[in-house]
Amino acid sequence: MTPKKSKSARGRVLIIVQNLPVPLDRRVWLESQALRDAGFEVSVICPKGPGDPSYQELDGVKLYKYQPAPATQGVVAFIYEFAFSWLATLFLAIKAYRRDRFDVIQACNPPDTFWALALLFRPLGVRFVFDQHDLCPEVYLARFAKPSRALLGGLKLLERASYRTAQEVIVTNALYKDTALRRGHLTENNVTVVRNGPQPDRFKRGEPVPELRRGRRYLCCYLGIMGPQDGVDLVVRVARAIRDIGRDDVQFALLGFGDTEDELRALAEQLGVSDSVEFTGRADDRMVHDWLSTADVGIVPDPPTPFNDVSSMNKTVEYMAFGLPVVAFELRETMATAGQAGTYVGASDPVAFAHTLLALLDDPDRRQRMGAFAREKFERELSWPDQARAYVGVYTRVTGRVSGPA
Repeated sequence: MTPKKSKSARGRVLIIVQNLPVPLDRRVWLESQALRDAGFEVSVICPKGPGDPSYQELDGVKLYKYQPAPATQGVVAFIYEFAFSWLATLFLAIKAYRRDRFDVIQACNPPDTFWALALLFRPLGVRFVFDQHDLCPEVYLARFAKPSRALLGGLKLLERASYRTAQEVIVTNALYKDTALRRGHLTENNVTVVRNGPQPDRFKRGEPVPELRRGRRYLCCYLGIMGPQDGVDLVVRVARAIRDIGRDDVQFALLGFGDTEDELRALAEQLGVSDSVEFTGRADDRMVHDWLSTADVGIVPDPPTPFNDVSSMNKTVEYMAFGLPVVAFELRETMATAGQAGTYVGASDPVAFAHTLLALLDDPDRRQRMGAFAREKFERELSWPDQARAYVGVYTRVTGRVSGPA
């Protein structure tokens, strides 16, 4: 079907994201800038970060923000958080529409519930783009030890509704595209891969900051969210395993935050490695630049699960942008992304991971070769400019307008 022409000469897009504030969510911020540069007017609805205003215009993007629901645990609280965020988003979407009359809603999951909000605006001629960051049924299985069959079935129905409601679906890798084609009964023409990739001129190695090593010979970094499915506890256990091997020359830095941060701090204290495992908290671009410019290795501790096996990890590409070799488990998508920039551990075992990591740290020539391959592959196929062209192409089709500079 030929898409209806945009009511605005420039085209107006509303992007909805629940997981992170913007611009902290790097993918959503890059998407917003790509649309802005292509001549679209862009608004974003997201939760507030610490100190964020309810509304601001930043670099030509309008940001509407709500106070997030309190941190939750358990399935019932999980559902409450989604419901709270959905209603807050609906209120702000109505406000944004009255002000800007947007033509397209893009919903970034999780959760897979904003298709229902998009349906409310469909009589007004607003179209829907589903930007699938995660496979929510698999996320649920990874987060909860005793999953409910009924809730899992509900998540599958919500995912299917998101696929069916959307005019276009955006996914982060080829394995996700295969899933969308299979589970959503979609066609190749309306599923587009847009990988997570930072800007090559902003994410690149600079001068190291030697004091970040805290007096130790090697520095290994983890960058990302700390949730139950992310396996960050493995980094702490690897630090303990290295001590047990008789080594005290490796410093670890965990850059980020999340639901399990307090538990991880307690675990480091319990295992007696608080002096060699540093928690930086929320990391801005300057911090990320300094730490990754100093690091010797980037760690991807996500354990082998059905979700992690097919998911793109932002941190993998960000390590590669800084020319860092990667140590990870044998996950299909991680190995496809990193290739020869990674060394991979078969078993989900901190001792095996520790030995693999130490072998890499003790081989500087190998690290240099892997790091050079990482940066080259990043520039060749993983950086944002290539992804931005595919992303803006989605909106060229949806709005029926030719994109160009504002």
